[in-house]
Amino acid sequence: QVQLVESGGGLAQPGGSLRLSCAASESIFNFNTMNWYRQYVGKQRELVASITRDGKTNYGDSVKGRFTISRDNAKNTVYLQMNSLKPEDTAVYYCSVVRTAAMDGGRYWGQGTQVTVSS
Repeated sequence: QVQLVESGGGLAQPGGSLRLSCAASESIFNFNTMNWYRQYVGKQRELVASITRDGKTNYGDSVKGRFTISRDNAKNTVYLQMNSLKPEDTAVYYCSVVRTAAMDGGRYWGQGTQVTVSS
């Protein structure tokens, strides 16, 4: 069982920045992908950004050029740097990882962290 602990959410003004962190309980090299999703009230979760085991990144169209996903291998942590925040970025953000097939191939989720963008 993978434990994912998120932090860094909170309140930001439009145009401001926040950085989310997600610390995993095991080596990030056990994961095929590390991802950030967000969920609006009453909506399904949507992919915000992902980073693969070999470092390739992918972003949702609405955050391209504003958000950056990165990781610290030594700390088993993935980050989401969010710049130029907009009110429509307000959501609960979830960290998610997919283990390699050599482990169990399972997807695991963090508890979520609220991001609110408002003046």
